[in-house]
Amino acid sequence: MGYYDNSHVSWSKMRKVLEKDNICESLKGRIQYFQTWYGSHSHTRIAIRIDKKEVFRSSFYHYWKDVLALAQANKRETGNFNYAKAHEETQNQGKDDSFFQSFHKYHNQSIEKSLNDPNPFVRLFAIMDKRVGKRRLQKLICEVKKQPDWLQQFYQLRLDADGIGTKKLMIKEIRKNENI
Repeated sequence: MGYYDNSHVSWSKMRKVLEKDNICESLKGRIQYFQTWYGSHSHTRIAIRIDKKEVFRSSFYHYWKDVLALAQANKRETGNFNYAKAHEETQNQGKDDSFFQSFHKYHNQSIEKSLNDPNPFVRLFAIMDKRVGKRRLQKLICEVKKQPDWLQQFYQLRLDADGIGTKKLMIKEIRKNENI
């Protein structure tokens, strides 16, 4: 499994879908996804650039190293080796071994399911999707702060690119609540 389990989609096809076919108009040409293999699958690295600046990176090796460390720490504290909890916590830190699996899930389910998926990488792909319109983006403003720190920048990028400033909408919500 992991990065190299591409669920029958090549890296170039995946990039084409994410960067050209499904991306919203306001971000076309601004987002780039990269994958690099350093000799073996255990040295695979994924990166995302926004406006040619790398803002996210994850590697198979560092992901598993961190999952194991978290699971072992949990075992010392609770007596249980909880892989699922360690995996979720590591994903929330912006590390993943299932980039292809996350893409496959996103690509094969509704945009609504992807926006609400427990996997933050599925939500990453969904928030950049052209099927997410301005009305839906406005509803997602309150979700930004609920996202892992690394993912918040992508939500904010999409909101800003579509001219939906969170400050403006938060002021509207405050005013709306004051009139109640």
